[in-house]
Amino acid sequence: MKTTYVFFADGFEEVEAMTCVDVMRRAGMPVVTVSINPELEVTGAHGVTMVADSLYDDNDYSDAEWLVLPGGMPGATNLADHEPLCDELVAQVKRGGKVGAICASPSIVLAPLGILDGRDAVCYPGMEAPREAVRWGQDSVAIDGNVVTGNGPAAAAAFALAMVSCSMGADVANAVAAGMLL
Repeated sequence: MKTTYVFFADGFEEVEAMTCVDVMRRAGMPVVTVSINPELEVTGAHGVTMVADSLYDDNDYSDAEWLVLPGGMPGATNLADHEPLCDELVAQVKRGGKVGAICASPSIVLAPLGILDGRDAVCYPGMEAPREAVRWGQDSVAIDGNVVTGNGPAAAAAFALAMVSCSMGADVANAVAAGMLL
């Protein structure tokens, strides 16, 4: 199975980031956490410092299963300001690869790149980017083709399970959810 990359930027939402990593690893998916900082340590929006598995330039993303963006502020803004990541997100979608973004990241990162144009998407309520081409919804998770979006920390497990289901099937996602008592 291809590798999934979860990107950490200072100010990331810890619950969203770690829930994605945990759920996907429980499903048996290879997941690598990536710091966009010059060092492996990244501090979340609530002061929790984590050590990523790798630095951005350490990886080849051309054959990734998923590129996943946690939300959080200013984490989403920091992700959006990282040009190599933004270029890679656009390339991932163009080649038919999968992208996941939750909370502020759908609006702050994906919408300005045009990745959500013509798609159903969700983000943290009230943060919807003023982009007419995006069909913003009110559900906790939206799946539209190869893009999955979630609306915030409470949706982190459902968001991660949606990506597992897209990659490994509903039976695997349901088994992981059952094991977590969800």
